[in-house]
Amino acid sequence: MNKYYPNLFSPIRINGVRFKNRIIAAPTGMMDLTPDGRLTVFDVNYYELKAMGGAAAVTLGESITDTQTGESHNRQIHLDDPESMPGLTHVAMAIKRHGALANIELSHGGKYGGLNSIGGEGTADRTSYGPSEEDLPTGEHVYEMPVELIQHIVKAYGIAAKRVKDCGFDMINVHAGHGWLFNQFLSPVQNHRTDEFGGSLENRARFLMMALDECRKAVGPRFPIEVRMNGDDFMKGGMTLEDYVELAKLIEDKVDLFNISCGSHEEDGLFVRTHPHMFLKHGCNVYLAAEIKKHVNKPVAAVGAISTPELAEEIIASGQADMVEIGRELLADPYFPKKSMTGHADDITPCQRCYHCFENIVRSTSVECAVNPVIGHELDCKYYDPAPTTRKKVLIVGGGIGGMEAAITAAGRGHEVILCEKSDSLGGALKLAKYVDFKEALYELEQVFERRVRKAAVEIRYNTEVTPEYVMAEGPDVLIVAVGADPVIPHIPGVDRDNVILGVDAEAEIDKIGKKVAIIGGGLIGCETAINLGMQNRDVTIIEMRSELAPEANMFHKMAVQPMVEKYTTAMTGVAAKEFNEKGVVVKNVETGEEILVEADTIILSVGLRSRTEDVEKFEGLVDEYYPIGNCVKPGQVTGAIHDAYFVTRDL
Repeated sequence: MNKYYPNLFSPIRINGVRFKNRIIAAPTGMMDLTPDGRLTVFDVNYYELKAMGGAAAVTLGESITDTQTGESHNRQIHLDDPESMPGLTHVAMAIKRHGALANIELSHGGKYGGLNSIGGEGTADRTSYGPSEEDLPTGEHVYEMPVELIQHIVKAYGIAAKRVKDCGFDMINVHAGHGWLFNQFLSPVQNHRTDEFGGSLENRARFLMMALDECRKAVGPRFPIEVRMNGDDFMKGGMTLEDYVELAKLIEDKVDLFNISCGSHEEDGLFVRTHPHMFLKHGCNVYLAAEIKKHVNKPVAAVGAISTPELAEEIIASGQADMVEIGRELLADPYFPKKSMTGHADDITPCQRCYHCFENIVRSTSVECAVNPVIGHELDCKYYDPAPTTRKKVLIVGGGIGGMEAAITAAGRGHEVILCEKSDSLGGALKLAKYVDFKEALYELEQVFERRVRKAAVEIRYNTEVTPEYVMAEGPDVLIVAVGADPVIPHIPGVDRDNVILGVDAEAEIDKIGKKVAIIGGGLIGCETAINLGMQNRDVTIIEMRSELAPEANMFHKMAVQPMVEKYTTAMTGVAAKEFNEKGVVVKNVETGEEILVEADTIILSVGLRSRTEDVEKFEGLVDEYYPIGNCVKPGQVTGAIHDAYFVTRDL
């Protein structure tokens, strides 16, 4: 029995197959597949890393059973193509050689097989088939799926199930949630058929049940079949938790494991409930699994922002679920299971729920994590790691997140590392995250990095202002400058008034902030500051000169931020601050020139950051190996600082 998390690390048997613990790496898709839907060596290493980290099973996502009708974007695995088998075989072998089970999600986009999906493009020239005929607000037309096509897709599920079993997979996951094919047929909102596939719940579930039966026939009786289904559609007129309890009872004899999720990828705003955003509590969807578990005898898995071993242990120990499925956290730290099991939970890199992973997949078709630079580079990080030819003296200026990452990686490679910080503590701007409830993961990230620095062979020098003279006297072989950025202070009359404070100081000086607040700048930082203050019952107005709030936020995080802005603040766009006075802010409409007063006790400046260019330039030429990194080069989020630091020092 594991002495740290005994329930989480107890084995379980599902249809005779032993899972070494209760953690499944949830289905995640890859978009750096070949154009014909085949896995690459990069994908193999991506999934293998999760197995190396200790998960009991690793699940491939976005694997399409019938490409022509079901591929919802142009980067999904084609299970109906025999030529996909070599890649599938290699990934199954890679997962299994680390003691994990290989699982794969069998999916079909339904009507999105002929529409451009949020996840990509390339299918819109195909005919779109859904449960019923409909005209979408976009002007696109969806045709009712003929019974002959339903029967064809059912057979395709059986072929796909047999194929992946032949490739060495240990189980399959039939996707019936998130707005895809079976979820569309289940939904009373989308399914208006009058034949045997419409009307009653049993009729609406018939397609799914036929596919499950076909899969069972293809793989045999002693092969686990998992079903991924919603516990609530969170859609007016859609399936509710009570409906899904009845569905679970209907299909229980056909499946071995229930994976309970919710929502829809394609419905506006629901994506960020399916994949919970930072404003929602961790494990916010677990209650859905817990309720369904009360009504079935088969094991149930919970999913949705389960990011700590303490939460996972409590879910299993309390009987809310038999297993947990973890997605984004295993990008932030694939070794979450092993670290938890061995008593090193305080070294787990926390997921920020920032959606950088999703955004990068859509933007560049390659996966990347904001806080784990290895993701997307698994292959070269695994094999290209030459030992240093000489031990170097590395001087790092700045103890923020970038400086700490540089120190950790350089020390790990055996170099002599000196980390200089001008204040009396490490962490930089991330220290202020402790004052914001929904940024607890960002503060924990800073704490994890600080613990790693203290455990590493790093000499830390606090209250040390590094000058060119200091560098010359120290004589390092390598100089890394990570001094961050300064807030921009606009040239507005009244900016030096006592009721005007900098946004970077707002959370730490919360007691100085009045009840009525005006925030100058509606970028992401300004919006998040406004939300935090609004949550504390302050009357907050965002003043933004541009026509859009938080334009730099990725599309998924913006889905989460916008409703919170609307709930907790008043936002004014297209207006510029003209003057600050004792009553508040005089703003001017950029189009009409109209001026109005926005009353405020406190004015917070959040108009951006400026790189510390002078600090970067003054160190130029002092050391042959000189690397400025992070915000002092280009203001951004933690991603740039962490990634810059890791890859610079990895090559030392």
